[in-house]
Amino acid sequence: MSKGIVLSVLASFLFAVMYFYTSLLKPLSGEEIFGWRMLLTVPCATLFMLSSGDWRLVKEIAKRLRHSPVLLISMLFSSFLLGVQLWLFMWAPLHGRSMDVSLGYFLLPLTMIITGRIAYGEHLSRLQTIAACCAVVGVLNELYRVGSFSWETLLVALGYPIYFILRRRLGTDNLGGLWCDMALMLPVSLWFIVNGDPSALARSPALYGLIPILGMISASALCSYIIASRLLPFSLFGLLSYVEPVLLVGVALLLGESIHRDEWMTYLPIWFAVLVLVFEGSKHLLAQRRRNLNQ
Repeated sequence: MSKGIVLSVLASFLFAVMYFYTSLLKPLSGEEIFGWRMLLTVPCATLFMLSSGDWRLVKEIAKRLRHSPVLLISMLFSSFLLGVQLWLFMWAPLHGRSMDVSLGYFLLPLTMIITGRIAYGEHLSRLQTIAACCAVVGVLNELYRVGSFSWETLLVALGYPIYFILRRRLGTDNLGGLWCDMALMLPVSLWFIVNGDPSALARSPALYGLIPILGMISASALCSYIIASRLLPFSLFGLLSYVEPVLLVGVALLLGESIHRDEWMTYLPIWFAVLVLVFEGSKHLLAQRRRNLNQ
């Protein structure tokens, strides 16, 4: 289990590093960086799946596509939903929107809970209800302060639940489905690269070394994340996923962004809500360990 914990934290750290690393790739645009990331990550993910035996999942989806070509339309939409999120992750640090995206990742566990309640009839526990109420305080403050959340925050907090629901309904909620989503992005990724600034590499020769490192970071983060998900109990894996948004806030502050005085009543209730969820998950994890020891 210790190996899984190390890999999960490493994955969160690498995602945060990639968030900051984007700022080093100027004058490339967010679209070009996204394109290079996908172009370099998909081959690495393919090698990982071939070596781990997970390539069979891609074959199963390909077999389904042969029998039901209409499925491709839904998978293209699934790929689009994920692609927008991955593009935003590359774009935000270049445009001073890192804090907005980080807030979206803090809200994501809460919107996932609400989505489970609405879409699948899952019941909220007492602590989940408290967390949701705390989050509502932050949401109401933001609505009072500026009238709405930024589109970047809403895109993360609402876009991912829609993506996960679609994948579950399509039966592609596995590593093979993730590979297909990324593979379907490759034509757009190539288009972004080809139609980018042709003089960027000439003006910044360091990019010849920085771009391959981006692919290494992205692939290493993805592989660490996947392996950790297999080694850890689901509850512990879920708890460790909260490490990433904390690190993203740190990156946003390093990039010169800040939390203004009137924003604290938005962030503090939402952060407290996340702590409540962490506490609940820890309770379940400890209870499970006690049951295992008593068996």
